[in-house]
Amino acid sequence: MNKYLLYPGCSMESSAKAYMESLNSILEPLDLSFEEIDDWNCCGATEYLGINLIPAYSLIARNLALASKQMSGTRTVVAPCSACYLNLAKADYYMQERPSLGVKVNEALEAGGLQYKAGTLDVRHLIDILVYDVGLETIRSKVTHPLRGLKVAPYMGCMLPRPDYQNRWSDHEHPTELDDLLRALGADVIDYPLTTSCCGGHMTQIGPETAFELIRRLVADADERGAHVMATVCPMCQMNIDAYQGEMNHYFGTHYEMPILFFTQLMGLAFGKKPDDLGIGIELVSSRNAMANIGVEVPITQEPGAKRKKDEGLPMPRRWTKHGAGKESSK
Repeated sequence: MNKYLLYPGCSMESSAKAYMESLNSILEPLDLSFEEIDDWNCCGATEYLGINLIPAYSLIARNLALASKQMSGTRTVVAPCSACYLNLAKADYYMQERPSLGVKVNEALEAGGLQYKAGTLDVRHLIDILVYDVGLETIRSKVTHPLRGLKVAPYMGCMLPRPDYQNRWSDHEHPTELDDLLRALGADVIDYPLTTSCCGGHMTQIGPETAFELIRRLVADADERGAHVMATVCPMCQMNIDAYQGEMNHYFGTHYEMPILFFTQLMGLAFGKKPDDLGIGIELVSSRNAMANIGVEVPITQEPGAKRKKDEGLPMPRRWTKHGAGKESSK
């Protein structure tokens, strides 16, 4: 059994709960053992590094220090979240490249009785482990319900393939790892040139109009190319495209209904797992029609009689809407 240390990150316990559920469902078939890092903390997401470098890197490095104490038969830390992966890999890289940074970070860690020697751990993303350690042939051999007939747009997002501190990926602009994995599941993978384009990140909170345009490009291109569903490796990407697709439609006067699922959910389906064990059905943009293409019935997760407004995403300040009635209050 292949053993790894797992850094789950905050989103896997909340907005990306379906990612964790589906990840857990595929571990046993693939003979994988993930041991969660004890007492891990938030990596700071994407903004904190732009505010104060030393506290930000110290926050990240605390997780590396904890993981290094927990090493037993492995030195590999797996981060399923792209933002978490980037932050952990970045901290490890720059603590090696800039010794003065490493000294300051370790001075901060000493306050908690911790130390971290940069380079001790190997930080990797989940899809890297699956494609290059487990292998596509092994994954293909575990498929009992091929996803033949399901047209999938593979969406890697912008944070995973670049900057590539460890030379992990096949290409920085058009990596094929996700495409190859989805094909191993039997899915019909469409040509999707925007695979590494940005989803807007936290611009949904800072500049929603900009975020809506970025989301629109991704969804529109997937739709025009005939995709039934988008598959992603990133909790932030999944949340933006799923939760804010309604707001984007309202802003542009469009009517897209493009579901986006985690690639592990599709793996679980191909391995014969039940949709409700994979978190399928809790997405805001329903995957029911997409799943019908492969004979999968998506469970209804809403209470009987409950009615969700189709054209609204998460509540957020909306300064103005392109197709609305001018300026709107954030109240």
